[in-house]
Amino acid sequence: MGARRKASQAPRGRGVRGSEGVSDLEEKAQEEQKELIRALTGTLHHFFGGFSPLFAHVTDPRNPLKIVYPLASLAFAGVMMFLFHLKARRQIGLLLRNGPSIRKFQALFGLESFPHGDTLNELFSNLEVEQIQMVVSGMTETLIRKKVLYNYRLFGIYFIVAIDGTGTVSFSHRHCPHCLTRTHNGKTLYYHPVLEAKIVTSNGFAFSLMTEFIENPGDKATKQDCELKAFYRLAERLKIRFPRLPILLSMDGLFAGGPTFDLCRRYGWKFMIVLKDNDLPSVNEEFNGLSKLQPENRLIWRTGKGAQIKQVFRWVDDIAYVDSTKKDHTLSVIECLETKPDSEGQQKTNKFKWVTNCNVSDKNVTALSNEGGRMRWKIENEGFNVQKKGGYELKHAYTNNPNSAKIFYFLLQIAHLLAQLLNKATLLKRDFPKGFGSAKNLALRLLEAWRNARMTQADITAALQKRFQMRFDSS
Repeated sequence: MGARRKASQAPRGRGVRGSEGVSDLEEKAQEEQKELIRALTGTLHHFFGGFSPLFAHVTDPRNPLKIVYPLASLAFAGVMMFLFHLKARRQIGLLLRNGPSIRKFQALFGLESFPHGDTLNELFSNLEVEQIQMVVSGMTETLIRKKVLYNYRLFGIYFIVAIDGTGTVSFSHRHCPHCLTRTHNGKTLYYHPVLEAKIVTSNGFAFSLMTEFIENPGDKATKQDCELKAFYRLAERLKIRFPRLPILLSMDGLFAGGPTFDLCRRYGWKFMIVLKDNDLPSVNEEFNGLSKLQPENRLIWRTGKGAQIKQVFRWVDDIAYVDSTKKDHTLSVIECLETKPDSEGQQKTNKFKWVTNCNVSDKNVTALSNEGGRMRWKIENEGFNVQKKGGYELKHAYTNNPNSAKIFYFLLQIAHLLAQLLNKATLLKRDFPKGFGSAKNLALRLLEAWRNARMTQADITAALQKRFQMRFDSS
């Protein structure tokens, strides 16, 4: 037999164990998990005063004498389901209703147990949808008011608000009277899209500002709802909710038309709308004709790493346009020809074109295009794609109840907002200097921390009372 290992030596691959039998690696993992929980609770408290105040003005329809779980605690459980990427309500019961998870929930809400997913669904089916919408809008408004987004304003004035629609759940049978329908090859699909207005930033933030559900008034509707109709409703609500917010709308070509131009004029909003070559024929003709007579309205711009991207801009101001209702509009058009190497090193040129109500010059054309018009892609990439493919399961039916489905949608938006704040905060750089790599990795680490970090009531209280500064990566 070989010589015995000395008592002072630790087994290979393990940390040295302390007096209580806990290895250095285990202690390090515990501290990292605690730091994640401190960051989560600290972020909620720093910006929003905690979680419960967010839902203080939401009406609870239940009998007060029979309430076991306060409304805010059930909303918190729903947000955690999305934040931890649990993918289904039943996972709440499987993963969050035992051990250290319960003790954290008790510390935050004074409850002895974590609610079941069905309990959430039962309450959410009776909540006022507009009240939950106001919670989401209020959280984004708080970030505006606390100047988290000020550095990303266009020209130091305008918040870029991208408008776009996306699909959520779909069914092979009629789900509710409000389903939209689409028939292909004899098969009818019943689906529920939404239209979103999100504040988007150059560093990748995409925060929901307002949501409009695209749905039919009933299953006997003679005309289906659509994105354009939803936009007019959303715009009115957005103006009422944020009457003085300086906005530049970044939109696709679907919205290029007289009603949108007139609406933005009345509301005092700027816009950058994609202009396709076959849209607004008179505007395109004017642009093509006048741009030849205005060679001074040209600019060549180099950007990207090593200035390898070449952008050639041309623009025309004061284009007169009369819409179908005989209303006059004065518009500008910007065209950008962008040439850059593709994945194989070959030079490839793409054309971008927008119609806008901004006056264009060589001093602002690059910002209007790159930080205004092209920011529309952020709502798709950092918004919808992350929520669909990044673990939030936007297209998963978390419930069959139409009202409850909308509440779950809003809780998903809250979870995504919190994840963005955590992922880009410099608060975690000391313990996680390399970051998390992806939204999925952050969710996995948060789930591990919530389930395993051993924290007392005093630990949670200390985390909530700790004062700190929140800064965010600008890249």
